[in-house]
Amino acid sequence: MSDLQAALANSEVIHDRATLDAAIARMAERIGDDYAGSVPLYLTVMHGGMPFAAQLAFALGERGLDLEFDYLHATRYRGATSGGELVWKHRPATPLQGRRVLLVDDILDEGHTMAGIVAWCREQGAADVRIAALAVKVHDRCVEGVCADYVGVEVPDRYVFGYGMDYHEQGRNLPAIYALKE
Repeated sequence: MSDLQAALANSEVIHDRATLDAAIARMAERIGDDYAGSVPLYLTVMHGGMPFAAQLAFALGERGLDLEFDYLHATRYRGATSGGELVWKHRPATPLQGRRVLLVDDILDEGHTMAGIVAWCREQGAADVRIAALAVKVHDRCVEGVCADYVGVEVPDRYVFGYGMDYHEQGRNLPAIYALKE
């Protein structure tokens, strides 16, 4: 049995596809209202943010909001289940000076990675930096001052995977969010 099959056998669905689709639609309404009349720089945080970012971008397009796309890849995990030092694999090519930036990621857990990303965006002169996270983990270990401006769903303080989040680099393309049983 593969690692992913074993994980699925020992997990439960926390949020199914229909729930996530509805959450993304709600987020798109708020984001569309907040960015009306502007074209934000839409930065997908790779790899985990890609499935969510694509769905959210389409929902924003349906509401008439144009986006300028770029991406970044910064990680503290590199396949592990706990983080280390922030490692940049790709920085956006688009200048951030004076821009409204929307960072789009799969999950906001404690926020160490996102804190580094937000700080870098501000150092680059971004006029406004906001965070859209499909999932936010519920616990009291968050980095002070780092929170998502737009949240799809909350997830328990357990190992979660699917819809961009991986289980040892597997399962990012599962169309639901799973949590390992305690």
